[in-house]
Amino acid sequence: MSDPSAPRKPLDRQQAWGCLTANMAVPGTGSIMARRTAGYFQVVICVTAMLLTLAYGTRFIAWYFANRARLNEMQDDPLTVLDELWIHMRWVVAGMALFALSWLWSLATSLSLLRQAKANERANRTNVPPRITKPPGKM
Repeated sequence: MSDPSAPRKPLDRQQAWGCLTANMAVPGTGSIMARRTAGYFQVVICVTAMLLTLAYGTRFIAWYFANRARLNEMQDDPLTVLDELWIHMRWVVAGMALFALSWLWSLATSLSLLRQAKANERANRTNVPPRITKPPGKM
């Protein structure tokens, strides 16, 4: 990855789009590439969310298949089934919500990088060579 203590260089649009793409694949990686400290927090939240979802999701699936027949029976109060499902599924939902949080945060960081790159591009337009107004050979 990149050294966070190194000074930030202004990004051009191509680099900013690369950071956005990386952030959409794995939240935080593009932010780290752009030398943003927030990227490390985004990656930690993302990995924590994936581990929560994987661990508790696997546990929920095993529990559901063990109790499938009982849950699908007609019952007097269907809310008891929903309550029981929620009790076993809440950590899976928490993991998904955490992942969505890290993804949205990295999207916001990426959009900020794109805005910065556009502003840098406008500021550097003075370095553009002059336009050719006369076609070659007609002087």
